[in-house]
Amino acid sequence: MINDATLADTVRRLRLGERATLAQAMTLVESQHPRHQALSTRLLDAIMPFSGKALRLGVTGTPGAGKSTFLEAFGMLLIRQGLRVAVIAVDPSSPVSGGSILGDKTRMTELARAEGAFIRPVPSSGHLGGACLRARELMLLCEAAGFDVVIVETVGVGQSETEVARMVDCFVSLQIAGGGDDLQGIKKGLMEMADLIVINKDDGENHNRVAIARHMYESALHILRRKYAEWQPQVLSCSALEKRGIDEVWQAICNFRAQLSASGRLQQVRQQQAVDWLQKQTEAQALQLLFARDDFDRYYRQTLQAVKNSSLSPRTGLRHISEYLQNHYFE
Repeated sequence: MINDATLADTVRRLRLGERATLAQAMTLVESQHPRHQALSTRLLDAIMPFSGKALRLGVTGTPGAGKSTFLEAFGMLLIRQGLRVAVIAVDPSSPVSGGSILGDKTRMTELARAEGAFIRPVPSSGHLGGACLRARELMLLCEAAGFDVVIVETVGVGQSETEVARMVDCFVSLQIAGGGDDLQGIKKGLMEMADLIVINKDDGENHNRVAIARHMYESALHILRRKYAEWQPQVLSCSALEKRGIDEVWQAICNFRAQLSASGRLQQVRQQQAVDWLQKQTEAQALQLLFARDDFDRYYRQTLQAVKNSSLSPRTGLRHISEYLQNHYFE
């Protein structure tokens, strides 16, 4: 296990791309133990100069869209081109242990065995938005370990999975046709965030349905406001099962990166993402510190009980808490 004495050696081994060291570093960063959190902060500070060089991808999609099959075919394509690929597969949390169910790693067996690949299933732990609390920091570790492409695969539970779009360079929405999800995929929130829409399972008797769905997505994209002036989101189709169309998806991602890099937008996006992350973590830390105060926690629980008993309305309860904060902490 990583400790203070081995921290410098851990950074050295991580930069050499040692998979066991990367796994240990991720475990440290995910730990909630106070001593581990302090050590992981030092580790992240040490590897920051060696991060930021990878292409960051986010892949989302409804259950049944074939994310694992797509990622395996996509990852193997990149490996054949000499690239190293890391996948952070956010899984639903086990109701028993709270850990990752590990479903995606067992479905990407070929990619998991590849020398140039690293797959890390991580539990969502109830974190909303399809990602996990430490996803951004796990990506930095993968970059420091020399991976060329770092992919965050979301849980895959619906339209709320847009948080990952605010931590990656390119956000890919994987969809299917004829499965009742066509309208779901066209909902405005996800469409506005997606940089690329890929309709999977373009095989067998599904070609006509895919063609219709592709036309629907393209029509919807043309009436939405662009996310970036430099890029018109594209709609592609592929068959991950038959490994067709995967190279076109990779080419579209490369074109996206080239256009945003040329204009300087990609650097601006990454800078804003770092600021947004700091703001979000600051808010979370402030709440933790607030609720750690016995006086506030006691008053808060009393107010909750009054609302529960219908002695106060929720709005009045909020006003009482706001007044308490003003009188005790912000005078």
